[in-house]
Amino acid sequence: MNYDVIIARYGEIGLKSPKIRSRFERKLVKNIKATFECDVDRNQGRIYIHPKDFGDGIEKLNRVFGVVSYSPAISTKTTYEDIDNILGKYVEELIAENILDENTKFAIKCRRVGQHDFTSQEMAAHCGGVVRNKVLAPVDLTNPDLTIFVEVREDNTFIFHEKIKGPGGLPLGTQGKVVVLLSSGIDSPVAAYLMMKRGCEVVALHCNNDPFSGPKVTENFNALVDQLNVYAKGVPIKKRVIDYGEYLTVAKQKAPEKMTCVLCKSGMYKIAEKLAVKLGADAIVDGSSVGQVASQTLSNILATRYGVGMPILSPLIGLDKEEITAIAKEIGTFEISKIDDGGCSAVPRYPETRADLERVKNACEDMNQDVEVQKAFENIRKID
Repeated sequence: MNYDVIIARYGEIGLKSPKIRSRFERKLVKNIKATFECDVDRNQGRIYIHPKDFGDGIEKLNRVFGVVSYSPAISTKTTYEDIDNILGKYVEELIAENILDENTKFAIKCRRVGQHDFTSQEMAAHCGGVVRNKVLAPVDLTNPDLTIFVEVREDNTFIFHEKIKGPGGLPLGTQGKVVVLLSSGIDSPVAAYLMMKRGCEVVALHCNNDPFSGPKVTENFNALVDQLNVYAKGVPIKKRVIDYGEYLTVAKQKAPEKMTCVLCKSGMYKIAEKLAVKLGADAIVDGSSVGQVASQTLSNILATRYGVGMPILSPLIGLDKEEITAIAKEIGTFEISKIDDGGCSAVPRYPETRADLERVKNACEDMNQDVEVQKAFENIRKID
């Protein structure tokens, strides 16, 4: 097809007040332009994209949050003569590509904005006649095999037959900043993706547990951020990697072994909070899913978050592993996450699964009174 424009549509942005809607639209346009080279026009709830490379635009638009659907289209002027000419050529190409033949049940859907000397129904009937002049295909308005859309917008008309699903959500960068605790596993990259889909700018914080984990963990973290950045054009992910092994070493020495994972996660939240305050972020995000691992029982979730004065968001909290893995495969992080990185050797054989909040508070207080712990904790706070 000789397409000359892509029509992009949004969803919940249209429910915002005119002022907020306009701001979100501008951000969406900025992110589209950062994703591929193009010119963009906004008009009455539609975004019209003119890519320099049409194939590149079609391939990459499904990575732009805020786009609910999009259609490659051919544009023409809103006159019967121009519509007849362009629609006739469009139908000929559909026939040549074996999309339309005499056995294809088809329908014309016309949408009209502006003042015209015809109704939407009249234009749809007229366009149906154009199609029938090219091929004697049956009309079926209830259950068509092919729907040709004719969108009339003032003096311009757009013709298309595909509505490609976009990622949806809100434009990246419209909902503030979050610090995501990002490991090399399957869950946390999916959590980061879902927060990006809700419009949040992401700072990815990785805790390097050396000597309890190997260099492959940090390598995989970097690869995961690179993959997530495919969806972050216009608002790229900021990375922070801190050395957490010193604190974890002292924690294992000073606290009961079975509480290692609980205290480890608690310390990570406190570090993330420190970074969030420093960078002006509004919340902490993790990949917790209730009951999936020892640190994610309800008792442990409560205990590990004690003392953190900032919201901790867990977008995967009600999903099971299969659901999370399906998303990871869809967004391209699964193949990276499943690479064997050796895991963490600090995990005890029998980890605490029902941490008592008072015991955790006491353990943290005992550790914090120790000079070595204070030194380790202060060192890992030096993030930049």
